[in-house]
Amino acid sequence: MGSDDLSEADRSSQPLLALIDLNQRARRALSGDELAFLAVNDSRALAVYRQAALWLAEGGVRALSGILQPELNAPYVHWLERVCRQLQTQAGIDITPISAASLPESQAAEWSEWLPPYGLWVPLTPKSRQELPSGGLLFAADAPWSQAQMALLREWIDSWSYAWHAQAASHPWSWHRLAQAAAQCWSTPAQLPWWRRPRLRVIGALLVVLLLPVRLTVLAPGELVPANPAIIRAPLDGVIGQFHVAPNETVKAGQLLFGFDEASLAARRDVSAQALLTAEAEYRQSAHQAVTETKSKAQLAQLLGKIEERKAEAGYLGEQLERARVNSPIDGIALFDDPAEWIGRPVQTGERVMRVAAQNDVEIEAWVAVGDAITLDDDATVTLYLSANPLASLTARLRYLSHDAVPRPNGLYAYRLRASIPGGTDQRVGLKGTIKVQGHWVALGYWVLRRPMAAVRQALGI
Repeated sequence: MGSDDLSEADRSSQPLLALIDLNQRARRALSGDELAFLAVNDSRALAVYRQAALWLAEGGVRALSGILQPELNAPYVHWLERVCRQLQTQAGIDITPISAASLPESQAAEWSEWLPPYGLWVPLTPKSRQELPSGGLLFAADAPWSQAQMALLREWIDSWSYAWHAQAASHPWSWHRLAQAAAQCWSTPAQLPWWRRPRLRVIGALLVVLLLPVRLTVLAPGELVPANPAIIRAPLDGVIGQFHVAPNETVKAGQLLFGFDEASLAARRDVSAQALLTAEAEYRQSAHQAVTETKSKAQLAQLLGKIEERKAEAGYLGEQLERARVNSPIDGIALFDDPAEWIGRPVQTGERVMRVAAQNDVEIEAWVAVGDAITLDDDATVTLYLSANPLASLTARLRYLSHDAVPRPNGLYAYRLRASIPGGTDQRVGLKGTIKVQGHWVALGYWVLRRPMAAVRQALGI
């Protein structure tokens, strides 16, 4: 005969059959709520009581007899919370008959208002001997508890506790489960010697971990830039007329890069050349007249100086026309913006127009924030993780870190960092990413708390 075939009369007259039936139902329960309902309501098959409550150390009152869901803000529930927590502390792991006299005066005064006179505290069975009960069941009846009833309830709650722990183990990653594990790890059983107490072991392990040596590292935005580029600047004031190379085009030394608008310079040169011819003609005429006229002889020196002036002006304008055609000083790659933004734009002498960088002459440039300016060795290791190729990295050596912080376009101040790449790289100039700079060895605790401590000092001024 199965347990489902047991009648209510059989359960009442044969407590052992009722215990077997309850154990089977607990093993078949599909959820914690079903188990909780079973504990506070169906335990009447083993002992007669009027009220029952299931209390958990983590979560409080979980279930009450006669209702589906307890109202957590009710005065009765708040009083049960205080009573059960007190009973867990003073009763330990033993089943204990209780009454109003078992409680402090502040809690005992309300006993008669909420419960019958005879109570029974049945703690939940812990998973191991080193653990404390994670809660208990409080039963209240109108008659004293017999030894047989307490034995049956103790056996039933033992079986129920195992089913409850099995339900909790089926959800190992729940927040409630993690909180319970942390509380059990932190608890300190009084019977253990001090060197075996979990709390001291956790503190000792944490101190050991915080003292582990690690490299102090700093992250900053970085990019690949030319190491020794040739800066091409405007040789004169004027308007750029035409580019003869495209951005990122490979150029040779002496190759024409761009030119200025030569119309005005050519016109001034032609005017200057014509003025020179006029001055020479005047000089020849005065030279012929000087043979017979003393006055014309006196003007020869003045006319000769005018010729030299016109020659100098014509030579200067010719040089300007030559300088209006800018050539590459080295072999490399022409680095500049869109030519359409430069053509027709007036520039001043010395204004940078483009750069010419040699092939594979590349290094890393980064901007270290003021708060991350740690002490670095002269050849500190710098690693660049490119955004375009996050699976690969470039290793470099620190070349220099600027002494003064300079303002960036975003309005923040930062230190310029340059790092050379031994052996060069085939990655192109302009690729950006994140750099990691390795500093000195420090304790893990300092590595974790460095930024919070700096923020606290800045906020409090200590």
